[in-house]
Amino acid sequence: MSQLILIRHGQSLWNAANKFTGWVDVPLSEQGRAEATIASCKLRHCRIDVCFTSMLFRAIETAVICLTEVDDICGGKIPIIKHSTDEEDWHGWDKYEGNPEEELPIFLSSKLDERYYGQLQGLNKAETAERFGDAQVHIWRRSYDVQPPGGESLEDTRNRTVPFFRDRIFPHIREGDNILIAAHGNSLRAIIMELENISEEDIPNLELGTAVPIVYEVDKEGKISDKKILK
Repeated sequence: MSQLILIRHGQSLWNAANKFTGWVDVPLSEQGRAEATIASCKLRHCRIDVCFTSMLFRAIETAVICLTEVDDICGGKIPIIKHSTDEEDWHGWDKYEGNPEEELPIFLSSKLDERYYGQLQGLNKAETAERFGDAQVHIWRRSYDVQPPGGESLEDTRNRTVPFFRDRIFPHIREGDNILIAAHGNSLRAIIMELENISEEDIPNLELGTAVPIVYEVDKEGKISDKKILK
C-alpha cells in the first residue's frame, strides 16, 4: 500500500484579496504559510518518499513548508527541487542524478498548475459577480466544461493533469512509495475525480480547503482502501 497525500496550497495573497488567480504567480500570505506549517504538523506521522507540485510558487512554497517544518516527514532526507529541463536555459539541472538514500525529490510540472482563468485573472470575484451576474460567474467558476473568457474549463484542466498523474505519479504508487502532491483546487479536483470515479455532474461541488491534507491509502492497482481528511 502507498499513502497518496493531496494538499491544496495555503492561502495566497490573492485568495485573501478575493481575486481570480489562475496562472498568475502569487505567493502565500502570512496565513497561508501558517496553514502550511499546521499541515506539516498534521502529517508528522507520515513518511514521504517523493513530492510533486506545480510550477506556481504558492504550491511550491506549500510543499517545501510541509516537508521541512517537521523533520520526520522526510525520514531524515533533504528535499531537492527538480527543475524542469524543458526550457532552453536549463542550467544543466539534470546533470545531477541525486542520492535517493539522502534526498527526497520534489518534481515540478506545469501539468499540475491551476486552471487558467483567462480574462478573469486579477479581477475581484465579488466585483465580477456584480458586473456579469452571480449565475454567470458561478458557471465560469464551477461548471465542468464551460470556459471562462479566454481560459480553461475544469475539463481542459483534467485533460492535462490526469495523463500526467497516470504517467508520472501512478508508477510511484505501484512501487509502494508515499507521495505528496501540492497543487491547486482545480488540478486536484481533476485527480480526485480520477481516483474516486466522481462524475462530471458532481465534481464541481467538491470543495477543497486551503492546506488541508487528504490522505489516501492506495494499492498497486489504484484501489483506495482508506481516505482521511486532516482538518
